[in-house]
Amino acid sequence: MKSYFQLLGKDFPASIVVVLVALPLCLGIALGSGAPLFSGIIAGIVGGIVVGLLSGSQLSVSGPAAGLTVIVATAIAKLQVYEAFLLAVVIAGLLQIVLGFLKAGILGDYVPNAVIKGMLAAIGLLLILKQIPHFVGYDANFIGNESFNEANTENTFTVFTNFSAKINKGALLIGIVALCIIIIWDGWVVKKIKKVQLIPGALLAVIIGTFLNEYFKTAIPLFALQSNKLVSLPIANQDNGFLSFFTFPNWSFITHKEVWIAAVTIAVVASLETLLSIEAVDNLDPLKRATPTNRELKAQGIGNFISGLIGGIPVTSVIVRSSANVYAGAKTKNSTILHGIILLLFVLLIPEIINHIPLSALAAILIFTGYKLAKVSLFKEFYRKGWDQLIPFMVTIAAILLSDLLIGILIGCAVALFFLISSNFRSAVLVVNDSNNYLIRLRKDVSFLNKPIIKEKLEQIPENSFVLIDVTRADFIDKDVIEEINHYLKHAHLKNIKVEIKKSSHKSMHRLFSQQNELKHEFN
Repeated sequence: MKSYFQLLGKDFPASIVVVLVALPLCLGIALGSGAPLFSGIIAGIVGGIVVGLLSGSQLSVSGPAAGLTVIVATAIAKLQVYEAFLLAVVIAGLLQIVLGFLKAGILGDYVPNAVIKGMLAAIGLLLILKQIPHFVGYDANFIGNESFNEANTENTFTVFTNFSAKINKGALLIGIVALCIIIIWDGWVVKKIKKVQLIPGALLAVIIGTFLNEYFKTAIPLFALQSNKLVSLPIANQDNGFLSFFTFPNWSFITHKEVWIAAVTIAVVASLETLLSIEAVDNLDPLKRATPTNRELKAQGIGNFISGLIGGIPVTSVIVRSSANVYAGAKTKNSTILHGIILLLFVLLIPEIINHIPLSALAAILIFTGYKLAKVSLFKEFYRKGWDQLIPFMVTIAAILLSDLLIGILIGCAVALFFLISSNFRSAVLVVNDSNNYLIRLRKDVSFLNKPIIKEKLEQIPENSFVLIDVTRADFIDKDVIEEINHYLKHAHLKNIKVEIKKSSHKSMHRLFSQQNELKHEFN
């Protein structure tokens, strides 16, 4: 019991930080998706409570994901009826549950570590680049967008040429104060004064930022922020109350082709994002716990099923929230579940108070989280690992910054695969010579891609030489390569070249090198 409360002492403050990160993202992603604002809050609550309870991950946090924004917006536009889209979300959840039973979770294990780390660094850089405009009060684009192109014809980089003339002094001042508080509190105060560990620096920054804006309203009206630069939680009216925010799927659309297309698309993309996020979060976990991925797909499926049933947009495991959870010191899934409960209480009990929070203060939290993900030390680490690790890492970052998460990951995987094949290509064939004695050793997997280099090396051997072809260390040799060696054996004697093949004990290898039986050599 003592251990439980000790862990809760870490998880509860972390859950507060996650709520402060999740709140603007839930609203922003719903806004960018063309869905009702409260649908993002529903997805955040379901992702926290339902997925948190069912997931095997201790640190992952689920909710509406920026990577699905375009897909959701397109589906809503095509279906034209939001209740029909909700049906697609319900079906997508059921499909994810099926994927979990089919053990599709193994797909995440095939993503190279350099790509995963590149994804984390890219998300960190995106957070910094995307939140700077909100940090200075330029809120033309919704919070949470991760795509290169913005909704108003701007992109990640051109936005900086436009917002310089639209800086809001009050927002900038609040953002700077909030960021300084987070840096000083988490970097110095907490380490020096252990008793204040239960108070997250992010919460303190938001409280002070909110009071600072209230002070501006009376003392410096020029600096006071307008409502469009504050959190905008929907507030229930007295007629219908809180339940009026919930919408239910229209089952009469079950036979519509577009509903099923949207459902399959959401299920596949949400599953891929979840698996990538889970892999990344496990990398960040100080205790290096491994998440059961098939169980995660089932948990996400149930989460999407319930979210769609009550009016929410799709949920996935989200790197931004999960990384904030890790860096806030969370130890168990209690942090995720508590964040969902607190988010529910916020919108149920105190939405008017929450709507006084400046967006620039929340942007400061996201910028600090971005810095944690994209530290300079991470780039140095991959530089020391060599080009075969550095290039996939850097390409993944660049591809995500210039496109979106999934496209960037696919490009990063393609580059990593190229280096893997290239590495195997180089190491599969070893050639050593001493005077006119040559050793050609085949190692690991020797594919048809190695045939040109083997042919070249054999033909370069001068007359009157001795060649030992060692295949004992090869796990696999493609038949094209074997045919090339047998072809060489047929005409090597024309150059007075003696060839010996050192074979493995496998009978199949003896049969394949047919020409060797006709030659008699001595090893000099």
